[in-house]
Amino acid sequence: MSSDKHTHDQDHDRDHDHSHLTDTEARVRALETVLSAKGYINSGAVDEIVQTYETKIGPQNGAHVVAKSWSDQTFNRWLETDSTAAIHSLGYTSRQGEHIEAVFNSDDVHHLVVCTLCSCYPWSVLGLPPTWYKSPPYRSRAVIDPRGVLEDFGVSLSATTKVEVHDSTAEIRYLVVPQRPAGTEGWSEEQLAKLVTRNSMIGTALALKPEDQL
Repeated sequence: MSSDKHTHDQDHDRDHDHSHLTDTEARVRALETVLSAKGYINSGAVDEIVQTYETKIGPQNGAHVVAKSWSDQTFNRWLETDSTAAIHSLGYTSRQGEHIEAVFNSDDVHHLVVCTLCSCYPWSVLGLPPTWYKSPPYRSRAVIDPRGVLEDFGVSLSATTKVEVHDSTAEIRYLVVPQRPAGTEGWSEEQLAKLVTRNSMIGTALALKPEDQL
């Protein structure tokens, strides 16, 4: 089978196997098919961009930012005062050019990020947004009942800990810096980064504990 025929067969499968897609995903796929057929876009290029965000521009970028803030006080202060510049200094820039504001969890306050209007998200540091982040139930409940949402994700906070909800926009997006777990003194940035998950940088989880890595 020639490579052209193989590619055509793959595109045919992409275009017609919609059984596993949501209504929105099916509409997007159909639009992509029409635009590709008219020569406006290249499906292969679209797939390459998606794969890049899934494998190269993923939560590991944000985990690097968080781990560096935990271990480098100078960088931590920079991240507090000018988050966008500090993040850009590590090479993580966005095509959209939006600003990113880092918000820091503590014993007194826990931060939760949502986008109530659509699904604005810091792709440059977190990669592709999870499906639940874009869902109407999350987008509405995160504002109305943030503690209930956190409970659904398995996060139980002290009654004295305030929950602050941050609504992302096209101009500004947020990165939650979770609290550094106890027992990680002397750890390298690489070790610390493994404790930082995507959800912990959205605020729907805490950073992993050292024993969680065993």
